[in-house]
Amino acid sequence: MSASVKSLLSTLTSKGPHRVLRGNLAIAGQPGVVYTPESGLSLPAVAFGHSWLTSASNYRGLLEHLASWGFVAAAPDTERGPIPSHLGLATDLLTTLDICTRVRLGDGTISVHPDRLALAGHAMGAGAAVIAAAQRKVAAVAALYPAPTAPSAETLAPDIDTPALILAGTDIDSVSSNAIPLATAWAGPVVLRQLDGASHNGIIEGRRALAALGAGRHESKTARTTRALLTGYLLHKLLGDKTYAPFADPEAVIPHTTVIDPDAPRNEEKKPKLSVGQISQLLRR
Repeated sequence: MSASVKSLLSTLTSKGPHRVLRGNLAIAGQPGVVYTPESGLSLPAVAFGHSWLTSASNYRGLLEHLASWGFVAAAPDTERGPIPSHLGLATDLLTTLDICTRVRLGDGTISVHPDRLALAGHAMGAGAAVIAAAQRKVAAVAALYPAPTAPSAETLAPDIDTPALILAGTDIDSVSSNAIPLATAWAGPVVLRQLDGASHNGIIEGRRALAALGAGRHESKTARTTRALLTGYLLHKLLGDKTYAPFADPEAVIPHTTVIDPDAPRNEEKKPKLSVGQISQLLRR
């Protein structure tokens, strides 16, 4: 294991050098939030989609972390109900990117470069990011613990040649995760990493509707590692910083993670039936 990769991961788990500002996307007509560095021109930007029954506020730490490392990180705050439209969230992600690239942010000292854009999301939001990437060319896609959506993200993946990072937890083979079929179908360069001891809902911050039932409890270690992996990947893909090339290298050994070969033979076990909550996620308006 490379000591340099260990050091980079440790560095990226901490906040970056930039002071962070928060803004309201609703001023530009799109409900949501945007976090930016204090200043900067031609910055990279990430539009981030939330999971089922969550909101943009449940990812504040993640969005602030990206902004502290020099990214404009914006998240639409729509499709928050029990029967969301995945296509609707994808559309809002694209609208969010349009706002970031066409509007001067902050007091006018912040701008985004149109070629330094990424679509990202968690669970349902990861699928929405893929749906959006099928409609618009971006520099990178990041699917964090992706979950099934309608339309199916893996049916769109063969037509997307954008580089992608896919993260999964120990429940990678469960009905809650489509990380393996998504990575298998992806047309472009893809890295699929499984995080040690992580569950698919571990990065959600704060209280949420299902927490009382034991679902979606925050995992601080999972959140820290996820932030570092995502930040390193985007620093390399959006800014071309070769220092962080290991985060986009499927051969790199990174602490607390395992690279998964989506084409490798796997034990096929009978999977449980979908729960009511999982069925609700797949329903469309």
